[in-house]
Amino acid sequence: MIIAQLSDMHITAPGTLYQGLIPSADMGRAAVDAINAVSPAVDVVVCTGDLTEHGRPEEYAQAREILGALNAPCFVLPGNHDEREAFRAAFLRDGYLPESGPLHYARVIDGLHVVHVDCTVPGEHHGALPDEGLDWLDKTLTAEPDRPTMVLMHFHPVHTGIADVDSYRNFSGVEIGEIIARHPQVLRVLFGHIHRHMTVAFGGTIAMSSPSTVSQILLRLNPTDKSASRMEPPAFLLHHLHADGTMVSHTQPIGDFGPVLDFY
Repeated sequence: MIIAQLSDMHITAPGTLYQGLIPSADMGRAAVDAINAVSPAVDVVVCTGDLTEHGRPEEYAQAREILGALNAPCFVLPGNHDEREAFRAAFLRDGYLPESGPLHYARVIDGLHVVHVDCTVPGEHHGALPDEGLDWLDKTLTAEPDRPTMVLMHFHPVHTGIADVDSYRNFSGVEIGEIIARHPQVLRVLFGHIHRHMTVAFGGTIAMSSPSTVSQILLRLNPTDKSASRMEPPAFLLHHLHADGTMVSHTQPIGDFGPVLDFY
């Protein structure tokens, strides 16, 4: 089974640019084309937040049009740039989002338990999961102890070492990690938010961030550095679940990087 992870697409309204500079909608279309070109074909696509830039209905309409070109089913999760109720209104018709409250949900897809956790804090830039959300996560994982599982959220529940970015991390990371550690069936904890790839041990498993399909945040590890971004290659993640229950994850850049050089 092959799962593609998109993140931080920051789709804007038709005729506008992300941060006034970047054609995020066109870059989203390029990401969709790249996923559709994967062979063997991708089985499911997950989007780990910041689907839009401002959380406006016209942005969600454009995002739906872009994601609608995927050849595989797609499941979305909000980030801090999304607006919960507008997000719900845009995707409720697809049948997997709850009709009220936080946008937590879980589905079993071809034997894989995919758990989406809404850690957004309305009006805030950071993430957190209140007690009822932590309880939902624990009960949801407890209900499927024997299935390979992925847990998805938007905000990074660990420190990246990029000081500015860590100031708006998931502030419930310790509690989430304690829950994950009780459920050894969790193969991956996946997130976005930091606009670059990172892998770290977390809760007895592997936590991993997806790059953005638009700009990437600079890797600045001095504590006094101010965070910034630039146009490094956009990318998505591919997670390959094998029949023996192991999972391998790959970073796939999006773009034309010249001719294929065959090995001889």
